Amino acid sequence: MGEEGMVSEIKNTKVNPKLTILPLIALIFYEVSGGPFGVEDSVKSGGGPLLPLLGFLIFPLFWSIPEALVTAELATSFPENGGYVLWISSAFGHFWGFQEGFWKWLSGVMDNALYPVLFLDYLKSSFPIFNQMAARIPALLGITVSLTYLNYRGLHIVGFSAVLLAGFSLLPFAVMGLLSIPRIKPKRWLVVDYKKVDYRGYFNSLFWNLNYWDNASTLAGEVENPSRTFPKAMFGAVVLVVCSYLIPLLAGTGAVETDSGDWTDGYFAQIGALIGGSWLKWWIQAAAALSNMGLFEAEMSSDAFQLLGMSEIGMLPSIFASRSKYGTPTFSILCSATGVIFLSWMSFQEILEFLNFLYAIGMLFEFAAFITLRIKKPELHRPYRVPLETSGAVILCLPPVLLLVLVMSLASLKTVLVSGAVVVFGFGLYPFLIRAKERRWMDFRSDAIAVGNSDSDVEGQENEASESLLTDLPSSSRTSCVSDGFEAVVKLE
Repeated sequence: MGEEGMVSEIKNTKVNPKLTILPLIALIFYEVSGGPFGVEDSVKSGGGPLLPLLGFLIFPLFWSIPEALVTAELATSFPENGGYVLWISSAFGHFWGFQEGFWKWLSGVMDNALYPVLFLDYLKSSFPIFNQMAARIPALLGITVSLTYLNYRGLHIVGFSAVLLAGFSLLPFAVMGLLSIPRIKPKRWLVVDYKKVDYRGYFNSLFWNLNYWDNASTLAGEVENPSRTFPKAMFGAVVLVVCSYLIPLLAGTGAVETDSGDWTDGYFAQIGALIGGSWLKWWIQAAAALSNMGLFEAEMSSDAFQLLGMSEIGMLPSIFASRSKYGTPTFSILCSATGVIFLSWMSFQEILEFLNFLYAIGMLFEFAAFITLRIKKPELHRPYRVPLETSGAVILCLPPVLLLVLVMSLASLKTVLVSGAVVVFGFGLYPFLIRAKERRWMDFRSDAIAVGNSDSDVEGQENEASESLLTDLPSSSRTSCVSDGFEAVVKLE
């Protein structure tokens, strides 16, 4: 009866569909970009078209491509939910892995708080009622709740939706690019007024529009054949992101004579009206609104599955790993959505600077982990390996590290102080969770936060982070956990 019951329950367990390459490309695209919506500020802060055009052409070479390559290698080496938390834990110990997860989750929630705001910003030129707080606040809550429910319904639905949204969001800019060709004057691309250049705003805009490549790693456990799918998806997403920025900027700044001061959020809709007419303006506004939906969905999925991954290795209480009947982490989604609602009162620039600073701290650790794992654990199974030796890997990481330091050095004193307070809070939260586990105040799934173990003990362990996910299961079940019947086996144990 026992064995028959086990087989029967495994067969009857609903297997949640895995992400394939096209939905994964779309999700990475929305993790990073979502289209040219939000790049308008780079023209204003850059004092004209020249600097943003150069930035979106050169910045990916020194930032996006290195980050994508590092993500591809480490995500395929640790193909589990949790992503960069596992990388840092394996390289530096669970204390720093937890800090990485805390910083990146908070920066992700702050990033997600921008998209309902941008959604309404693109609509308010046609619907002025959204300028009024009485209409704006209910709209923000309604958008957040609706999109959170879509995330709850399943990651495969989010991936499929992202493919459709990406096609709809980019098509009007392809049309605008074609219509602009007869009107383009290349000399307009060379305009720059250095007196108007705001370097803090310029670099923050570039950085924000070209980061978060590593977020997709938190979904690695939900990807079909990640060792093959991830590198291909990363390459496709890099090409798509760069084109989605350069083509609209080349068309908008080359075909129309404008003042750089006019380039603010939503200005591409006005450019569309000047190039194609009111029909193109409305199309761009609709595309912007739907694109921000896609951005929200991708970021919410990444944030929620990161918390799930941290719970699966015992860094967070087991409630964060609880899944709905659709396979989605219910409590983790609710926590991320609550953070979005509470942060939506902040201004766009405030959120942007805070999230960039926290994200930069986390990325410095990720590049350090990439090099450290190459040195300390050369035997680590790497289905995809960046085709460089250790010295070449160091050189690959230098340009993005310098850019991270530059972005952090341009931050305001307020950003530094608030970010410092967040870091201190994270340092205190980790020992509190260890205490909670020791006293059994909360239920934890495994012993990743080992009571009584120092971080030096954890760092000395030779087991990889991906293997530690299964340490609490009997050997007979470890093989089963890799199969599609993972959920059923765990329940029976």
